[in-house]
Formats: sequence, structure tokens, C-alpha cells
Amino acid sequence: MSFKVAIVGATGNVGREMLNILEERGFPVSEVVALASRRSQGTEVSFGDRTLKVKALDQYDFSDTDICIMSAGGNVSKEWSPKIGKQGCVVIDNSSAFRYDQDVPLIVPEVNPDAISLFTRKNIIANPNCSTAQLVVALKPLHDVATIKRVVVATYQSVSGAGKEGMDELFTQTRAVFVADTVDVKKFTKRIAFNVIPHIDVFLDDGFTKEEWKMVAETKKMLDPKIKLTATCVRVPVFIGHSEAVNIEFEKPITADEARDILRDAPGCQVLDKREDGGYITPLESAGEDATFISRIREDSTIDNGLSMWIVSDNLRKGAALNAVQIAELLVERGLIQPKKKAA
Repeated sequence: MSFKVAIVGATGNVGREMLNILEERGFPVSEVVALASRRSQGTEVSFGDRTLKVKALDQYDFSDTDICIMSAGGNVSKEWSPKIGKQGCVVIDNSSAFRYDQDVPLIVPEVNPDAISLFTRKNIIANPNCSTAQLVVALKPLHDVATIKRVVVATYQSVSGAGKEGMDELFTQTRAVFVADTVDVKKFTKRIAFNVIPHIDVFLDDGFTKEEWKMVAETKKMLDPKIKLTATCVRVPVFIGHSEAVNIEFEKPITADEARDILRDAPGCQVLDKREDGGYITPLESAGEDATFISRIREDSTIDNGLSMWIVSDNLRKGAALNAVQIAELLVERGLIQPKKKAA
């Protein structure tokens, strides 16, 4: 079986990565269609050794398309995902538009694959926030063994999480600093070059940002509503790769050695944890990799049954594009969709 797949937002960082990963993983496609807004119509994007010309989303008929992977932002998704779903095309949405809708499953395949069957309610499946995706991949196997009570996380999020504009701003500001030029601030609230900004997304009434709230709500929806979680989300001058310093309190005793063994065997996880110089992962090494990397696993003596660890992943891959493609693979593996067009 092969499927007709549309990528909405194909000219963006994540959209291009989705095309790369579909080809890399050999997803069974009969045809891939690149879609974006009218202003990007005619732009060329790569899919393996092929070149695709971008078509306009608002002029495209989804009635013969099997899967639409949406990466064009929340406003576009709110308008188009329900329409596309009603045409019988399953939407895998990378935005936050439907993550908290009880009729839309929020899926990380290594964490809650069984929830995917709920997609038939609206023909929409939500992809989690990039910082949450890597977190729950590491938390799930530990939760299964020792039951997590509370999580405290500080994120160190790369500028690619803010799109191409974020990456361009870091590059332009860094160059300006080196040549003693004026440093312009456009995308971020303060200068990002040689700086860190403890502010991602909008502020809420309780003083947390929406990015921090997302981590709480999404972890509860996918992993366990009883888990207490608090987050501080920080933008750092790194191009690709989100890092997280995570402190976990469990109901049952668990040692650092036990956690290492559990995580080494867990799907999607890779442990790199040597207590020596360089014996840990940094975002630089995670770029281009599929795994969620875990380092610095150690026991926290200040609480009962506590562990601290360092979690790093490529936010454009597991945090977005890879997870979306894995959701599509899960649909196929479980026989939840059939191609509309039968192979000749």
C-alpha cells in the first residue's frame, strides 16, 4: 500500500524537514504534494532526488489525499484542518490549535500509541510542543516503573523553535557583534546573540508563559493527569537542539543505575552518561539525530526518590517533523487508514 501525502507549510524549516524524513524513512508514498500560501506558490522544495513545485493551499482539493501533515501555524490549522478532515484526509497537525481538544488525540508514538484510535472523531491528530515531546519520551519508561509524582524542568531552547526568522536573527546579531555593528532586535524580545532570554510565547495571568503551560498540559494529557509539573522555558543562542535540566520525584524508590538501564532499553531514548569530561550530550551533537539523548543521570538527595537528568533532542526532528512522520507510520502499521487510490 502507498499513500498520497500533502505537506502544508512545505517551505518552512519544519516542512522541509518533514519532506526529508519521509524520504529518509521510506514512508510508503504514491505521491507527495508540497503546499503553502499563495505567496510561496511555484517555490521549489526537495523530496529525495526529486524537486517539487509548491502549490497553493487554498486552491488544493484534498478529496484524493490520504494524509496531510500540517506545519503552517495555529491560525492556518484552525481554519483548514477541520475542512481537510471532512474531506476524508487525516490531518497530523504540528501546531497547538487542537492539542487540548478532548476529541483530538495528542500523540508521541513511544508514549501513548493506543490513543491514536481516537482520531476518527475529527480526522485530526495533534503533534505535541517540541519541548514536551522529548521530555515525555524520557519520562514514560521511568513513570512505568516508579510512578512520577512531580517534575521540575528548565529548558534551554534553540532559536530554530522560533522558525527561520529566529535562526536568521541569531546569525545576523552574532555577525553584528563581531564587526561592532548595530544589533537589531526583531523576532525576540531582547538580543539573543551571546544572551539567554527567559521568555518563550506570551505571558499568562499567573506569571508563567504559554510555552511553560503547554508543557504542563501536554504532559498530563499524554502521560498522566496526576503528574505535577512546573517549567521555566528559556531561549538560548543555539541554532538547533533543545536541552532540558529535569528534576523528577517518584512515588517508588529508583536509583540512577536503574534509571540508566531502563532508559537504555526504552524506545527513542539513547543514554550517553559518562562521569568524565565530554561524557554527555550537547545540542550540537543532537542536530540531525532522531534520538532523545539522556545524560547526567544522578540521584537527588534533597528529596525521597529523586533523580536529576539532562535531556537533549533535535527540536526540528523529534520535536516536530520526525514525530509527525512517526504518527503517520503508526496509522499505517495499525491499519487505521487505507489508500483512497488503489495501486494499479
